[in-house]
Amino acid sequence: MTDFPAWLSANVPLPARHPGLAVAMLGSAQALARGGFALTSPAFAAGEALDPSFTASEEDAVAPPLEWSAPPPGSQELVLVVEEASGSPDNWAAEPACHWLVWGLKGQRGKLLEGEVPPRVGKNALRNSEWLLPDPPEGETRHYLFQLFATDLPLVLMPGAGRAELLASLQGTITACAVLHATFTGGGDDDAGWEDAEID
Repeated sequence: MTDFPAWLSANVPLPARHPGLAVAMLGSAQALARGGFALTSPAFAAGEALDPSFTASEEDAVAPPLEWSAPPPGSQELVLVVEEASGSPDNWAAEPACHWLVWGLKGQRGKLLEGEVPPRVGKNALRNSEWLLPDPPEGETRHYLFQLFATDLPLVLMPGAGRAELLASLQGTITACAVLHATFTGGGDDDAGWEDAEID
């Protein structure tokens, strides 16, 4: 497996530096944050934990809200790829787990509201066309990378396309990219200590 690109290392913590991440394969030092292009969320800051309402910890959980600044002039479309890459090089899967594929977003400043249905959604790691709720094992922290790409050509993918199809269609079209990192730890309930008082 190839090395993780140095230009991206400052934006991705060590446990999440999977060389198979979409941005590691498609982005470049020139494209990253080009022209101030940035991805943020009103629900969490870069590196913070996702609220349980965006994960499998809660019923009726939805995708988190996201906002982005204007991409470089000439950008036609924005594409969002959310992947989970946690661990170390000796135990990584061949590719990161895909949690969300979104395209059809206008090539301009914009946002996705909490739980909003995007214009076009592809298949996640479970082959569902929706936000794949983070669900780490209890006590285990996973890392999630939200990756936004601006393209100079509109995509011609049909809704329901998979990760490989989407990444292939992005080759050679990217004008800018931005990343946002979040974490989530499984088993967030702190009730386990209540029964300790019953032990003799």
